[in-house]
Amino acid sequence: MGKVCAVFGGSRGIGKAVAELLAQKGCHLAIIGRNLEVAQTTAQSLGAGHLAIRCDVSSEQEVQNAFEEMQRNLGPINYLVNAAGINRDGLLLRTKTEDMVAQIHTNLLGTMLTCKAAVKSMIQHQGGAIVNIGSVVGLKGNSGQSVYSATKAGLVGFSRSLAKEVAKKQIRVNVVAPGFIHTEMTAHLEEDQLKKAILLGRFGEPREVAQAVVFLLENPYVTGSILVVDGGLHLMT
Repeated sequence: MGKVCAVFGGSRGIGKAVAELLAQKGCHLAIIGRNLEVAQTTAQSLGAGHLAIRCDVSSEQEVQNAFEEMQRNLGPINYLVNAAGINRDGLLLRTKTEDMVAQIHTNLLGTMLTCKAAVKSMIQHQGGAIVNIGSVVGLKGNSGQSVYSATKAGLVGFSRSLAKEVAKKQIRVNVVAPGFIHTEMTAHLEEDQLKKAILLGRFGEPREVAQAVVFLLENPYVTGSILVVDGGLHLMT
């Protein structure tokens, strides 16, 4: 019987790459995102037996509804991947309060809400694994991304604390911290300039991050870890 996995933000980018890799491994997936049509397209592309769910992760009620629908259709959750995220880049003095709140609610609060719901189910069914998608800027900071960096740094503290809380229940919690990856979020960046600051000299691909996520989901002796997938960016600055 394949594992049941919820991938929030699974309809595109890194989340979609994670879903594709897990589907190849025989997992039953819930592809969860704000745009139901896009989520349905992704779920259908993975083959039969997968589910698409619309959810705004900043809403506790919508998160709860999503988990109920998933468990009703797929069964108890084994894996949770939190890949939903937004950024509103800009210097702090030019950042609107509503843009600060939006990033905090989606990137940090949303992850807390999905983890809370998943842990409740995992405790009842004796174990599971969670991977939260952070960012290398949450570890080292970046000019023009102070709020985004703060939300991703918050994920590190949250995930490590949660790992301590649930370890005795055989639930593992880890973080993957990508650098510059070819996604819609980085499409506007000047790649030729930025790749000079990357040790390996290129942007990463979503599948390369997905491979790290799957490793952390499957390895039974890793918890509370931060796996950096950035081509050596953190070593260059």
